[in-house]
Amino acid sequence: MRTVTKDNITDVFMGYLSEDTNPRVREVMGALVRHIHDFARETNLTHDEWRAGIAFLEGCAAVETEDRHEFVLASDVLGLSSLVDMLHSSPTATSSSVLGPFHVSGAPPLAIGGDMKRHYGGPVLLAEGMIKDETGNPIAGAELDIWQTAPNGMYASQDDEQDTFSFHGLMTVGDDGRYRFTTVKPVEYTVPSDGPVGDILRACGRHPWRPSHLHYIIKAPGYRTLVTEIFPEDDPYLDQDTVFGVRDDLVMTYQTKPASAFPDGMTLSGKVTEPFLHVEFDVTLATETH
Repeated sequence: MRTVTKDNITDVFMGYLSEDTNPRVREVMGALVRHIHDFARETNLTHDEWRAGIAFLEGCAAVETEDRHEFVLASDVLGLSSLVDMLHSSPTATSSSVLGPFHVSGAPPLAIGGDMKRHYGGPVLLAEGMIKDETGNPIAGAELDIWQTAPNGMYASQDDEQDTFSFHGLMTVGDDGRYRFTTVKPVEYTVPSDGPVGDILRACGRHPWRPSHLHYIIKAPGYRTLVTEIFPEDDPYLDQDTVFGVRDDLVMTYQTKPASAFPDGMTLSGKVTEPFLHVEFDVTLATETH
């Protein structure tokens, strides 16, 4: 019989693992438990603090729904989501960034030149670019899943006033790899702070703001799926994103253009009579072997 002590409890835990334990499970679980045990010893964690941690997890579970993913949000504001993204981003491709808790699967098709702005007010934004490989060649047939907030700073899944797929679209590019759509200029917004994650932010003296951005998921056969976001360079929260999602290569510039420069062939309802915003942003995908 081996007596468990505060110094050997990690080794005892590892000794409980079966010889048939998957090697990767052994590596990940061993590291997780080792760091948790070291954390408790380093901070001399008290019973009250341990109970507060358990209550935080229980609180996340209590508010977790199909449309609200509090555990994902917790991972985001702790920087874990972004760290995992950065660990596995290809250096020869566009950087990945956080998925966030508000993506809705099954978005309706959006034609090239299609519109997501619809009846909403706010500045018109024309976004376009090319989906290309690491050598700069277009990737024909790439699928681009796009979503963003409404002008009120809320995603469709948060807002009863929006339909399910408001500001969501699924575009398939042609042989030239190019995408193009209109929408309303995204706005900065706060992550939900009325639950356990909000308690963490307030306890740490942190704000809940994110810079404005467009979300993209790009898929193509033979290439690694890319989950990313693009951010305007003049956003006030660019350098203090509460979920650590900004990367240098994901920062873009809005160009203001006169109404007379608005291109033909777009499906935006109504005539553009005021200056609009334009951004050109190319996305590079890594092959599955990179």
